[in-house]
Amino acid sequence: MADEFRDAEYASLSLPGALVFTTRFLDVPPLERVAGTVRVPGSKSISNRALLLAGFASGTTAIEGLLHSDDTRVMIDALAVLGCRFEDAAGRLVVHGIGGRPVPNHATLFLGNAGTAMRPLTAALAIIAASSSDASFELRGTTRMHERPIGDLVDALRGLGCRVDCLEREGFPPLLISSAGASLRLGTPIRVRGDVSSQFLSALLLALPLRGEGGDAIVEVDGALISKPYVEITIALLGAFGVVIEREGEQNFRLRSGQRPRSPGTFVVEGDASSASYFIAAGALAATDAPLRIEGVGSGSIQGDIAFVDAVRAMGARIEAGPSGLAVRRGRWPLAAIDLDCNAIPDAAMTLAVLALFADGPSTLRNIASWRVKETDRLTAMASELRKLGAAIEEGADFLRIAPPTHWRAAAMQTYDDHRVAMAMSLAAFNALAGARPPVAVRILDPRCVAKTWPDYFETLFAVASTSRPAIPVLAVDGPTASGKGTLASATAAALGYRYLDSGALYRATAVAALDANVDPADEAALASLASELDLHFDADRTLLGPRDVTEALRLESVGALASRISSWPAVRTALLDVQLGFRRLPGLVADGRDMGSVVFPDATLKVFLTAGAEERAARRYKQLISKGISANIDGLRADLEARDARDRNRSAAPLKPAEGALLLDNSALSIEASVDVVLEAWEERRPFDRSPV
Repeated sequence: MADEFRDAEYASLSLPGALVFTTRFLDVPPLERVAGTVRVPGSKSISNRALLLAGFASGTTAIEGLLHSDDTRVMIDALAVLGCRFEDAAGRLVVHGIGGRPVPNHATLFLGNAGTAMRPLTAALAIIAASSSDASFELRGTTRMHERPIGDLVDALRGLGCRVDCLEREGFPPLLISSAGASLRLGTPIRVRGDVSSQFLSALLLALPLRGEGGDAIVEVDGALISKPYVEITIALLGAFGVVIEREGEQNFRLRSGQRPRSPGTFVVEGDASSASYFIAAGALAATDAPLRIEGVGSGSIQGDIAFVDAVRAMGARIEAGPSGLAVRRGRWPLAAIDLDCNAIPDAAMTLAVLALFADGPSTLRNIASWRVKETDRLTAMASELRKLGAAIEEGADFLRIAPPTHWRAAAMQTYDDHRVAMAMSLAAFNALAGARPPVAVRILDPRCVAKTWPDYFETLFAVASTSRPAIPVLAVDGPTASGKGTLASATAAALGYRYLDSGALYRATAVAALDANVDPADEAALASLASELDLHFDADRTLLGPRDVTEALRLESVGALASRISSWPAVRTALLDVQLGFRRLPGLVADGRDMGSVVFPDATLKVFLTAGAEERAARRYKQLISKGISANIDGLRADLEARDARDRNRSAAPLKPAEGALLLDNSALSIEASVDVVLEAWEERRPFDRSPV
């Protein structure tokens, strides 16, 4: 109901800073430049392998640089169920290993859509159960995980003598692993297919050291082994934990008896090369003034996706590579089309598919059939989404051919709950550089899916990317005192994932400063000087004026009354104008006040003017004050509001009035949710995307 609104004047100001993109969609405006430094998060592949080995090893391991994401959380939670203990210590995760023997012996694990958890834990627990007299483990995941094939690994484990049952559909999770009827057979080679996913081989290699007593274990790969660099990562990590894998040709691997994982003491996870690909690509597109620097991964990487650097160099980028860092800038333009076998860089190749939109002709990515068994069918997904942008696409069983758009289209990108689809497609927002006229925004549906590997990916992108101010969308909400504009604006900003500006807080902070300095409210010049030198800081839920916490002071009636008076001075408004304009930052802004649409942001994409009557606003204010134990007189409140309205309407500087073309919204009888829905519907009508539901 209407009384759900709180007074906008009591809302705190949210300065540009970290955002949490958990919205239904995120609109990425046309981007033009990148500059600065990016530190990529830890490698997912290395992080989950290190967690598994540390969890099952003897001793305590301190892991540095661990990726914090959905996938690693799934692995940590599963290992905790199995008896591992974890401690956070000075930025490191300390893992107390269980020595290869879970406690308890019976457990159900939920592994989400994390293939780097499901595959190795399946193998590890199957081998542990087969070495036990009484153990059972049930492994489940999301709906998509239950669609991802694991039959080749299950067949290999059954051939080894393990008991693995598919609970719903043969060859797919969920799985039941038990010791019933299981008995390891190490006398013959263990055979596993290598042409579907290298994770099956990696899972076996990670698990076999847990087999207990027995002879050598030999794994033979049937068919061509894809994604070989990921197997090399597995072998390198096993070596770090004291387990040596001997190579016998390209297809055979031997593990000598008696080797068990033991803690190396400290293990450092390098940055994720697949994740670095998005910013390598961004630098190749838009680092024109200075290189975009990428820290955490470089020429010393053990990850196969670091070969993405060579592919982008072939397209024309200028890249300087150090052992743990890269400096990338645009070179040849447009980029050169490529024809590339991407078997060694399956994840990073998705980024190449988007870079192909900026090339001088059609590009072909080959040997990417493994895309079809990832978090989604990535081959079909990328083909579908690239077509939406205007590209001509040919999709084959194991290749993708991309011809750049001749006419770019604003599009809403389905992400299929796939982090890499979301991150790769965000790069299409650089379309202005490819000659898109006009440049178009790119809508990313369900942006929260990037939490699988890089929860703050979009925040990182917006920290180094820039564009012209007019390209950044603004939604302006104006209205009289106590109209609920702060509530409406902040809720709308949350729904869009945009930054939020409560301009009233700036004037209130100026009023607090004036009271502190005993400045005459009639001294326009002195007030303007205070406003221009305002030492205002925002820290989480606190507002600081110099060293003083003024969070509560901003809410005082006396401060609000003074703010209303001093806001009528033109010099004060001018002093604060640049501060307000500075809030127009990526990905967009929702601003509330009395002149956001008419003066500060006259080019706002949507302007809203609230029109609740003084009687209704006084009732809201009265209920709010009474609920806080503050005595109030509703007639006095109404008189005060009417006096403020008159003063705001009649001031010479930016008088209170609806901006031209503003949506007039009487929210007297509307709930917060209903008001937000009205504004979002009007917002959608002004956006360039089609009207398909989101």
